[in-house]
This record gives sequence, C-alpha cells and structure tokens, in this order.
Amino acid sequence: MRTDGRIIIGIVIIAVGLVILVGNILDVDLGFLCMPAVLILLGLGLLLRPLLVSPGTAVRASVFGPVRRSGAWQVADEEIWLFVGDVNLDLSQADVPPGESVVRVFSLVNSIRVVVPEGVAVMVAPLAFLASANLFGKKRDIFLGQSSLASEDYDSAEYKIQIQPACLVSDVRVRRP
Repeated sequence: MRTDGRIIIGIVIIAVGLVILVGNILDVDLGFLCMPAVLILLGLGLLLRPLLVSPGTAVRASVFGPVRRSGAWQVADEEIWLFVGDVNLDLSQADVPPGESVVRVFSLVNSIRVVVPEGVAVMVAPLAFLASANLFGKKRDIFLGQSSLASEDYDSAEYKIQIQPACLVSDVRVRRP
C-alpha cells in the first residue's frame, strides 16, 4: 500500500488545524485572509494543469456529471474533472489498446462504474478521504489515503486499465459484462 496520499491529506489537515488554532489564539479571522489565497491557487492549478498532463491525455471537465462512454469508442489516457457526478465507462465494445491506459477522475464526490471485457486487467487506485472500491467482487474500503486493488493478472496482462479517482468521497465498481 502506498502512503503518499495519506501523507498529503495528513499535512493538509494539520495545516488547516494550525490556521484555525492561530486564528483563535490571536483573535484574527485567518479564513478571511486564506480563502482568497486558496481560490487563487485553485484557479492557477486548473489553468496550468493541462500543461502538466502528458501528451496524448484527453482532459474533460464538467461541473456536474454524468460522463458516459459506451458502444464503440477508443480507450486512451484521460483526465475527467467534475465537481460532483457519475462516471460510467462501458468497455465491452471499446477498442482497448495494448499496454496500460490510465483514467483519472478528479472531483469532490463521484460514483464510477466500469464494465470491462474478459482479457482486460484492471487496477483501481483511489486517493480519497473516503473511498469504496469493488473490483470483480473483491471489496476494499479506504479512509484517509491511497490504496490499490488490482485484478490478479494485472502485472502480466497485455491490456490494462488503471482507474485513479482523486476526490473527497468515491465509490468505484468494476465488473465484467
């Protein structure tokens, strides 16, 4: 289990606690000062994010989902940005290229449903405050951190899909058709 996400979330929680503590001790409304800085940093992150994405990665944004893919479509590396929403990916008729394709979902709250045909291995690696992952009947609940759940043949498979939700709350379910 990787702990990078847990460390980041822990640092953020400690920083927020320190800001509140200092504000209470000094009787100063630090939220009044910090909120504009947070909004500016968030805006810069959203503007600069496409420059930081590897070439060939599709970036899609929507305030509220749903994001749906079904029928015949080409699977490729992709980032999906949502405030709150559902992501439904049906790969049963999709063209899955050899190698690993990564789908990242950035949101506050999401529900991700993926249908994967036989012969395609899957890894679910959420970075979340609270997440539930169900991969072909194997279930893992995640609190404050990052963990991964992979199909047994993931390392040796020719066709791989990696689902990476980064959010506050996520529910991911992967099944065969």
